[in-house]
Amino acid sequence: MKNIKDKEKKKDKDIRGEKMENNFVKAVDLMKARYEAYERKDIDFIVETHDSATRADLDVEETKKWAEEAEWLGLEILGTEKGEESDDYGIVEFKAIFREKGQEHIHHEKSEFHKRDGKWYYSGWLPLQGTIVKGKKIGANEACPCGSGKKYKKCCGKK
Repeated sequence: MKNIKDKEKKKDKDIRGEKMENNFVKAVDLMKARYEAYERKDIDFIVETHDSATRADLDVEETKKWAEEAEWLGLEILGTEKGEESDDYGIVEFKAIFREKGQEHIHHEKSEFHKRDGKWYYSGWLPLQGTIVKGKKIGANEACPCGSGKKYKKCCGKK
């Protein structure tokens, strides 16, 4: 019989009881898995599924901080362009809803994905309207809530 703490640790590491692997057929499936990785605070998966061509742009510590401090409330897929099994490129538009420091946020993004050696990777994002904050304005010099590690004015707050 396994120790309850061991079961809890495994559950915390992976809700499905197994390590997530990048073996997704469609770009949208990888997008959903990356959202789940944020929920589970699985930063290794976020890094592993970030395209090596743009991985240097990823601020791992800021991403980890965002994943840990946010309460993830839901993901809504708004649309896709390409990103099918036969494609090498795809775009997924989504809204991720989260709560941070008592405020609800909606992160609205178009994510770019590239397939390399048969696997999909997140390449970057094209913000549509920035992050919507309900009830509180984000300061221009605050860290962008999208997790990029950049100041808000240099990221989603660009005019």
